[in-house]
Amino acid sequence: MAIPLRQNLTVARYLARQRLAGRKQFPLFVEIEPLFSCNLSCPGCGKIQYPTEVLRQRLSVDDVVRAMEECGAPLCSIAGGEPLLHPDIVEMVEELIRRKKFVYLCTNAVLMHRKLDKFTPNPRFSWTVHIDGLRERHDQAVDREGVFDKAVAAIREAKARGFRVTTNSTFFSTDSPKTVRDVLDFLNDELKVDAMMLSPAYAYEKAPDQEHFLGVTQTRKLFSEAFADGRRKKWRLNHSPLFLDFLEGKVDYQCTAWGIPSYSVFGWQRPCYLMSDGYAKTYQELLETTDWDRYGRGKDPRCANCMAHCGYEPTAVLATMGSLRQSIRAAVGTH
Repeated sequence: MAIPLRQNLTVARYLARQRLAGRKQFPLFVEIEPLFSCNLSCPGCGKIQYPTEVLRQRLSVDDVVRAMEECGAPLCSIAGGEPLLHPDIVEMVEELIRRKKFVYLCTNAVLMHRKLDKFTPNPRFSWTVHIDGLRERHDQAVDREGVFDKAVAAIREAKARGFRVTTNSTFFSTDSPKTVRDVLDFLNDELKVDAMMLSPAYAYEKAPDQEHFLGVTQTRKLFSEAFADGRRKKWRLNHSPLFLDFLEGKVDYQCTAWGIPSYSVFGWQRPCYLMSDGYAKTYQELLETTDWDRYGRGKDPRCANCMAHCGYEPTAVLATMGSLRQSIRAAVGTH
């Protein structure tokens, strides 16, 4: 099972409490960006496009803990920028785990090997290494040769030390069903990572490369062909089955941007990680001052081609919890 049973049970209990409390909007997963500085300049990202004074800013451990306790979400990913550049990243992870949060530490793995000794394996902690293809393709995506080999070596070492290791792969219009299958087969069968996340490339406004994002039709064609012949069933994918159905075009959903909010040095980002329509000081303020009905495909033109997990995975999770059949399907890992 790609998603640990403990995590599944925690999320199920959390969702049940929200339902009993009558809450219609609540966070499921929080994307935390404690800094924007990075040691790579990936053309599909662009976080280092911020001015120097912003790149020097850091969220403190207290900032992050306060945000997670305020919103109450059971899971978070710590990203950036490159979070291993943060001087207090170890303490940040430890404090969140102490509060029984599930933590995914996202990294490009350039520094991962030398930082492993500072971390301790824990069922609530996962490394999430960004892998966008096999060697040539990945190194091109991060604009530096040798990064793929460093990432693979770090993954092998982390697995050998007993860490849970997941990966995150973004696919662009230059990808084909074969390149999708090749990298997922390698991660699943050769590296034997614990779980894999994937996403169609989304139109992040600061990214230097604006030419290779996927449209909705392209996304559905890419993933339906990549997943053909039941191939997705063999991969340990860290997604709900309904989200994968959504990527293939088998179902369609409205965006649930409040389900995976983003918190950074600017505050709570409105309405999501991909768009910057202002910031709120608290999650409650984000909920109350954002016109959520304005956003999503068919509403805001910026959302027209988005099928990113930050908007649609929570919708799929809520749909799963509302169906006994889909709940069983997710529990047994039937992708």
